[in-house]
Amino acid sequence: MLDHVSTVMNHPIKKTVPPTTTPPVSLEQILKVVSADIELLESQILRDVKTDIPLLNNVAEHILSSGGKRLRPALVLLGAEMFGGVDERVMQAAQVIEYLHTATLLHDDVVDGAETRRAKQAVCRVWGNEASVLSGDYLLAMAFHRLTKLRHLEVLELMSETTTKMARGELLQLTRSFETANEEEYLEIIINKTACLFATAIKTGALLAGASGESANQLYDYGMALGISFQIVDDALDYADENKTGKPVGGDLQERKITLPLSHLLGKANATDRKRLDSILSMEEIEKPQIDEVINLMRNYGSINYTLEFSRKYASEAKRSIENFPATNLTQSLADITDFVVSRQL
Repeated sequence: MLDHVSTVMNHPIKKTVPPTTTPPVSLEQILKVVSADIELLESQILRDVKTDIPLLNNVAEHILSSGGKRLRPALVLLGAEMFGGVDERVMQAAQVIEYLHTATLLHDDVVDGAETRRAKQAVCRVWGNEASVLSGDYLLAMAFHRLTKLRHLEVLELMSETTTKMARGELLQLTRSFETANEEEYLEIIINKTACLFATAIKTGALLAGASGESANQLYDYGMALGISFQIVDDALDYADENKTGKPVGGDLQERKITLPLSHLLGKANATDRKRLDSILSMEEIEKPQIDEVINLMRNYGSINYTLEFSRKYASEAKRSIENFPATNLTQSLADITDFVVSRQL
C-alpha cells in the first residue's frame, strides 16, 4: 500500500482542473446514484451504536448526527457499485469507515483543545476529555469487531494499516515546527491523517464487491488524490472570513498547525513580515487580531490562491486515476465529487 502513497506523491501533475463556471452541484445530487443505500446507512449508523451506557449514547448521537456529509462511507458504496454492487458486507464496511472517522474526530478535538465541531460544541467541551477519548476508543474497538465479522483478510489488513497511518499523521503534525516546515512534510501529514481513509474507503467497497487487485488499486489512487485535495481545501477554508468547516476562523493558526497556506506564507514572506510571523507563532496565545493580521498577509502573498491551485492539481490527478474505467454514471459521480471538493468557496 505504501507504493500507492508514493505514486500519488511523486506522480507529475499534468494539468489543472479549470475553474468552475457554473454553480457547483450539491453533494447530495452527486451521490444520488447511491442515495437509497446512504439513507439506509444513516439509520444503521445511529442504531447500531446504541449501548446500555447512556453517556456513550449521548456522545455518539451528538457527533454522529451533527451534519457530516458521510462522504467517506459513500465512497465505500460507490466502490462496490463499480463492480458487484452493495450488499450487507459493504454496508457494514461503510459503517466501519464512519465509526473510524468519528473516533479520530473525538480524539483530535481533545488533542487540539477544540471548542466546536461541525458548528456544534465539541464533545470534549460538553462531556469532558475523558468521555471524548473513551467514546472514541469504543468506536474504534467496535469498528474492528465488525471488521473481523466480514472475514476478508485483505480488507482487515488494509483497515489496520490505515488506522496506523492516521495515528502517524497526527503525531507528525503534533511535532511539526514552523521553523522547518516544508510542502513535502505537509503532504506526508495529510496523506497519513486524512487521505488514506478516503483511499481505503473506496478500495474496501471495490474489494468486497469482487474487483480485481488492479482495479481496486486504481480506485485507491483516486481516493488518495481526492483526500489530499479535500484536506488542502479544508486547510484553506480555515482562513476564510466565513469559515465553512464548522470551526472558528484561524483555528489551525491558534493550534500552531503549519498547513499549506501558512507554510506558503512562511516561505514567501519578506524579512520584516517573516519576523512578525515568527513573533506571532511564538506567542503564548494567538488571538483574533493576530489571526486577522496573518489572513491579510496571506492575501498579500497569494497564499490562499496558491493553496486552492494546489488542491485543483490533486483533483485533476484523481480524475486521471479513473480514466481507464468505462464511462458510466458511477464514474461521472466520482469525477463530480472531485469538482465538488474544489468548488467549496472561500
